Amino acid sequence: MSIDQIASEALRLSSRDRAILAETIWESLDDPYILSSEMSDEDAIILAKQRDGEIERGEVTPLSHKELMDRLRE
Repeated sequence: MSIDQIASEALRLSSRDRAILAETIWESLDDPYILSSEMSDEDAIILAKQRDGEIERGEVTPLSHKELMDRLRE
């Protein structure tokens, strides 16, 4: 079954059932905002300084919050 077919069927459900379905699907996803605890604070600071240097030297172009969110939604 395709996503379009699933969506079509889901939209036939009552509001309550759609909310339950949405919650079930949402809870099944991994949290993309949980950071790996494997990196120490010292390593994180070193990485942040490296990234800052890359930006200052023009090696990379920083993204605005909007650009980042747009890319993540793609």
